[in-house]
This record gives sequence, structure tokens and C-alpha cells, in this order.
Amino acid sequence: MKQLRLSNKDRKIAGVCGGLAEYFGLDPTIVRVMWLCCVILAGFGFLAYLICWFVIPRES
Repeated sequence: MKQLRLSNKDRKIAGVCGGLAEYFGLDPTIVRVMWLCCVILAGFGFLAYLICWFVIPRES
């Protein structure tokens, strides 16, 4: 069973986008661009990133 984890190998800041990309089978760049759009357009992306950073466990 696949589990959502912060990425150790594809991380820029905390590994949130890399972990989401691995979980959903997407390219990490696409996830980062979508997340940036959420930060700029909707304004909730930064807070969501911080929450994910502390809630999602790191991969071993």
C-alpha cells in the first residue's frame, strides 16, 4: 500500500511537493507550479504547505 511521505530525494525546501508527486505519480515540477499558483492566486498555499510539512511523516 502506498503511503504519503515527505520526499528525501526530491526536495527543495521540505519535500512536500516531491512527496505529493511521488504519491500521485506526477512530475514534481507540475506539483510545484500548481502549489505556487495556489500561493499567488488563492493565498492559502503557504499555510497549507506549512501544515503539510509538520503533519506528513518523512520517508525513511
